Amino acid sequence: MLDLEPPASSGASFTVGFDLDLTLADTRAAIGAVYAALAAETGVPIDTEQVVGRIGPPLEEELAYWFPADEVPAMAARYRAIYPDVAIPATGLMPGAVAALDAVRARGGRVVVVSGKNQADTERTVRFLGLRADAVVGGLFGADKGTALRAHGAGAYIGDHTGDVDAARAASAVAVAVATGPFDSAALTAYGADVVLPDLLAFPGWLGGFRTA
Repeated sequence: MLDLEPPASSGASFTVGFDLDLTLADTRAAIGAVYAALAAETGVPIDTEQVVGRIGPPLEEELAYWFPADEVPAMAARYRAIYPDVAIPATGLMPGAVAALDAVRARGGRVVVVSGKNQADTERTVRFLGLRADAVVGGLFGADKGTALRAHGAGAYIGDHTGDVDAARAASAVAVAVATGPFDSAALTAYGADVVLPDLLAFPGWLGGFRTA
């Protein structure tokens, strides 16, 4: 975990957690490009559209669709070696991302980004996009994210994946889902998200009514 900058005020009244991929960061083209590079190097016909449609779970889980189990560790290492030069420059902001973080800060809150992406690339992505986060934690997925969310006292967690609902539940936080990833609003509602928004553009309005104490 890296504290990218100290809280604006030690008296910040609440903390909100955000997922990274397809919540704050549009990594579809970025991740697709890395898998295309892997396919070119190995000769394995990886369907990048399928890969992009499953963004969220740990890297090794996705690689297991394309490589034998004994090759996955080496492919994961190669993926991470390629990622900084290929993926980071191809990463963009999701609509409303900056305004969502600004809305938390405007109310005196803190922002923590908790991602399934490895720590180094999570930090690189946050920096590249210029996102203002008080803390950044990578390498956690699903309910395991709850550890970081609890450590930072997050009262809500915003993400695009059902695994992010699990994360919020594990932290006893409000599960706010945005339908900008592989699951639509109906699926996120059915899975048990407390709040479902179409995207982060709707987040400041929701935050205005969120009880932070």
